[in-house]
Amino acid sequence: MSYYKHHIFFCLNERQNGEASCSQHDAQGAFDHCKSRVRAAGLAGPGGVRVNKAGCLDRCAGGPVAVVYPDETWYTYVDSQDIDEIVESHLKNGRVVERLLLPADVGR
Repeated sequence: MSYYKHHIFFCLNERQNGEASCSQHDAQGAFDHCKSRVRAAGLAGPGGVRVNKAGCLDRCAGGPVAVVYPDETWYTYVDSQDIDEIVESHLKNGRVVERLLLPADVGR
């Protein structure tokens, strides 16, 4: 058994040259919201969920992005309701949120 059941990584990268980046889509706000929702749901900590910041995940064209491991599930999201759905469906109940999946061919 691993220390955490799931890690969710949020790209918080900010590009200074004007190229697309997740920070342009309030990725920090989504990270903060997710962390709060995971705590409120009692999912945080060993055996549960760890919410992590990440630098560039190199999937900028689909930004903002988050990835859940060990499931290797890549998400894009628009607002806090999307984050709530990821927490409730995937992190709490183990059901992938199909409508928020980042297509496999989306890169930088």
